[in-house]
Amino acid sequence: MSTDDIPLLFPTPFRYRKAELRQFHADLKRKVLRGRGFTCLITSDAELKRLNKRFLGKNYATDVLSFPAPSAIGECGDVAISVDRAKAQAAEHRHSVIKELLILMLHGALHLAGYDHETDNGEMRKTEAVWRKRLELPSGLIERAENSAAKLDATKASAKASAKARAKKRGRAK
Repeated sequence: MSTDDIPLLFPTPFRYRKAELRQFHADLKRKVLRGRGFTCLITSDAELKRLNKRFLGKNYATDVLSFPAPSAIGECGDVAISVDRAKAQAAEHRHSVIKELLILMLHGALHLAGYDHETDNGEMRKTEAVWRKRLELPSGLIERAENSAAKLDATKASAKASAKARAKKRGRAK
């Protein structure tokens, strides 16, 4: 099968390098999913919001959704990626939109492979890190979320310490 036959769907117009995305999709199928295929839809925030609401009951757009298929059919399932979120996240993390789409596609494929970062005690995080390194990708979604949470905790701790210091200073000033 040529990479042109791989089930990768794009919105019209789509101005990014489709050939690179198709090749990466083929690599994920071969390396990560052990030959089991998946369909990947790259679409808009509006469509991800619609899918998220319809299938998960959540009324907001997200960057990537995964829909595992029953194992009996031989395919892994479907992934949907928001190109709008990919653009914003690429700008935030200072890399190309293509790199961000690859990160999101890997993340979705790992969910199709059975990983779930919300319940697997770090197994998906470790696996994603290994594959990101092998595939030469920058930081992934789980790592970013952990770093954001750590920064938020540090900011809260700093604000609490500052408030405590101000209160102590006010107490001395009386």
